[in-house]
Amino acid sequence: MTSPPLSSSSAPAIAASALTLSLGTGEAQVQILRGIDLTVAAGETLALLGPSGSGKSSLLAILSGLERASGGSLNVAGADFTVLDEDGLAAARRGRIGIVLQAFHLLPTMTALENVATPLELAGQADAMARAEAELVAVGLGHRLHHYPAQLSGGEQQRVAIARALAPSPAILFADEPTGNLDHATGEAVADLLFVRAAQAGATFIMVTHDEALAARCRRIVRLADGQIASDMAS
Repeated sequence: MTSPPLSSSSAPAIAASALTLSLGTGEAQVQILRGIDLTVAAGETLALLGPSGSGKSSLLAILSGLERASGGSLNVAGADFTVLDEDGLAAARRGRIGIVLQAFHLLPTMTALENVATPLELAGQADAMARAEAELVAVGLGHRLHHYPAQLSGGEQQRVAIARALAPSPAILFADEPTGNLDHATGEAVADLLFVRAAQAGATFIMVTHDEALAARCRRIVRLADGQIASDMAS
């Protein structure tokens, strides 16, 4: 049974129709996504579940603007991703979209504060350092502002990544296996933080995970199989 989107007077956070993704050409072509239709309401929490190779991470990459679809239409946070080139997608992500990945992707030569502040500075935020510090305090790292990634635990590094993703106050937060590199206890703490901070920011939250219990914390679970949506239900 399909779950209806949350009622909202505003436009959907995401509206995707007939999305496809193929790699290669001719006989070597592989279909990764096969006609995805998905609408996500503003403020919704949604988990993407499926076995390895089902296309869930590829779908998240397209929805977040990290990759372009081969076909179909896609509107994300008011931007038409279908018509944008790589530079256009990068510009559309800025300020609209926050992304947390399994690998933390922190710059090793920068402190926690600098890792969070640098994207804000590049976006022209005048108060970048102050906003970065406030976000790090919000994720419990006020005492680690000037530590480098190598001086931080895995859980602390993921908290920095969460702070970096949320500092611009994005409309949508994406997370791809955000607890995959963490032990169980640390992963639970990071998951708690993600849900709390996304809710506090009023952001739509979309997460790829293999963890059924973690997925069940989202209002909606979309299961993928062989590049297609197999089910779309309230959790």
